[in-house]
Amino acid sequence: MTFEITDDFLEKLSELIEANNEVAITKLFKEVHYADIAEVLDEVNFDEAIYIIKLLDSEKTSEILTELEDDIREKILENLSAQEIADEIGEMDSDDAADIIGELSDERQANVINALEDDELAADIKELLSYDDNTAGALMAKELVKVYETWTVAGCMRRIRGQAKDVTRVHSIYVVDKEDKLVGRLSLKDLIIAKSEHQIADILKTKVDAVNVNEDDEEVAKIMAKYDLEAIPVVDDNNVLLGRITIDDIVDVLKDEAERDYQLAAGLTEDVDSDDSILQLTRARLPWLFLGLIGGVGAFLIMEGFQGVFAKYAALFFFTPLIAAMAGNVGVQSSAIIVQGLANDDVKGSINSRLIKEMLLAALNGIILALFLFLFVWAYEGKVNTALAISSSLVVVIIVAGLIGTFVPLFLNKRGIDPAIATGPFITTSNDIFGILIYFLIAKMILGI
Repeated sequence: MTFEITDDFLEKLSELIEANNEVAITKLFKEVHYADIAEVLDEVNFDEAIYIIKLLDSEKTSEILTELEDDIREKILENLSAQEIADEIGEMDSDDAADIIGELSDERQANVINALEDDELAADIKELLSYDDNTAGALMAKELVKVYETWTVAGCMRRIRGQAKDVTRVHSIYVVDKEDKLVGRLSLKDLIIAKSEHQIADILKTKVDAVNVNEDDEEVAKIMAKYDLEAIPVVDDNNVLLGRITIDDIVDVLKDEAERDYQLAAGLTEDVDSDDSILQLTRARLPWLFLGLIGGVGAFLIMEGFQGVFAKYAALFFFTPLIAAMAGNVGVQSSAIIVQGLANDDVKGSINSRLIKEMLLAALNGIILALFLFLFVWAYEGKVNTALAISSSLVVVIIVAGLIGTFVPLFLNKRGIDPAIATGPFITTSNDIFGILIYFLIAKMILGI
């Protein structure tokens, strides 16, 4: 049954907190999932959120902290002592613990790590924090089930019981040699049905997908998505097994990447949300808005240069917004498809083949739309040459916009720049300018002005 945060629930919770009724509050949250409690903390005021975090046991609140919005978690951590944070961290997997500690200042990081009772966890966190952001090393967890190829099945079964208790979910059993180099994996089924005296080397599967510790996290996501993996081992340059990445971490990567791409497409240069300060929101929005302003000035200068055309054919002026809008829309459509294909690794072949395909597609769409526009202008204005000038311009503008929308993200991707930047104001503004220029040049040529 889905948990719903109603006004009655929040009112009751506030009353219990005001009455300091710890027993009732604990009972209220006993059967509530930690993700739902995280949503409750987003709804209540900050003092009430701190009260709940300090009241519930660390086994539950450690999970809650990982689900909170970044800004809420940051405020809560600021109001917890190093020991209190260490108590929470001690209940987490190493990757989640490293993510939480990574949000603290260097001084607080050291204090929290020193306050940890588990020396192995402290060492794992230090290792994970040493890797660059957005790499497999920063994403992986150290908890996994590892066996040696020289063990027997009977000995393996005894040993993995001790390892498995520290692993939230056992996706695979990884097999290493005496130097801890990854040599294969085991399925639980094969391990269970094998004879006790068999060696692990006799039943392991040598084919195992793995990623290097320095691999980009987006590449890891692509690999796991391509092969439908729930977990993937992480190795160093010498193939030594270091950790594993699970599907829940990859979902977070994909979500963050989608949010970044969406903001870039919308013309936001920074990762912001509606609760950020006016200064932060302005800093994120202003660069692309300024680009739009420059584009508008460029369009004005172009139109000013064609005042003589307007004087003889006023109808051309009134169709200018239509031409600019069509150019922008076609460009965004083309770039969005390419960006999506690049993100999914579906874009194959040369740039030239892509451009030819887009040109043919744009030409077909342009001709269909231009025929409709030709009939409308002819019926409305009663002048065939004016209708021909406007409709012909539309075909060329759509083709050029499609080519720009296709070429720009492919070019940016080749240069190692996020192609999502091409789906927003950049494409719209550039196509507006080129569209208007092409429109008047063709109209001037056909009308003989």
